Amino acid sequence: MTKEKKGFEESLEQLEALVSNLEDGDLSLDESIEKFEEGAKLYKFCKEQLGKAEKKITKLSESLKEVNLEE
Repeated sequence: MTKEKKGFEESLEQLEALVSNLEDGDLSLDESIEKFEEGAKLYKFCKEQLGKAEKKITKLSESLKEVNLEE
């Protein structure tokens, strides 16, 4: 993964491509390890982004419940 900030969708696409590449079995052991490490970083990033989105959605849902109760 480059040092450039990537979006969730782009990172997920890259992760899917890496998984497909690894599943093909055409890589050397060193290439496989390199791709696996890159995939682990992408997975961590995607998981963090999903966690942030989940927290945001939960917070928004709670605020909507409060609005409905006040009406």
